[in-house]
Amino acid sequence: MDDYKKKLGSLASKIKNETPQTPLQQVQPIKTLTVSADDQEARFNNWIPKGLKRKIKAYGAQNDISQKDITIQALQQFLKKNGNE
Repeated sequence: MDDYKKKLGSLASKIKNETPQTPLQQVQPIKTLTVSADDQEARFNNWIPKGLKRKIKAYGAQNDISQKDITIQALQQFLKKNGNE
C-alpha cells in the first residue's frame, strides 16, 4: 500500500511540473469543382452498396476530393459516354 502511495505521489508531482503538450492539427481545404452560375444545386439522394461507399470515401481522402464532387464527375462522365449531355 505504501508503494502505491509513493507512485501516486510521484505521479501527481510529475503532472504539476510538466506542461501539457497539445497535438497540433493541420487543416487543409479540399478541392471542389467549379459550378457555373446557371447551375443551381438540387438534392440527390439514393442508396448504394456499402463497399462502393467505402471505396468512394477512401478515394476522396487519398485525392483530396469530396464525395459530392466524385459523384458529380461520375454522373457527368456517364451522361457524356451515353450521349445525353
